[in-house]
Amino acid sequence: MHEMAIAEGILDIALDYAARNQAQKIQCISLRLGEMSGVETDALQFCFAALTKGTIAETAELKLHKIPLVGHCKECGKDTHIKHYNFLCPNCGSGQLEILSGREMQVEYLEVD
Repeated sequence: MHEMAIAEGILDIALDYAARNQAQKIQCISLRLGEMSGVETDALQFCFAALTKGTIAETAELKLHKIPLVGHCKECGKDTHIKHYNFLCPNCGSGQLEILSGREMQVEYLEVD
């Protein structure tokens, strides 16, 4: 379950930021998750809740913003939402899709007191 390692990384980032800014409590952590990141969000929430017990992030809300998998066709120039990992352009059938978004896994912002 790589969600535990991801949750640990998120918590490490948040606790480090809180320490550097003398924060007493972490209220919210916002995370951008691309559709292609492979993260199971329920498992991530569960792991995060387990890891934060007894920390200043124990009651923190973990906000997950899902980013769609979007590709740009180099043949016809159209941008399209890639569904079911089908990397062929639905407009022209080309396999020349450049990924524009959907691979993100990033702490977007933190709210601390």
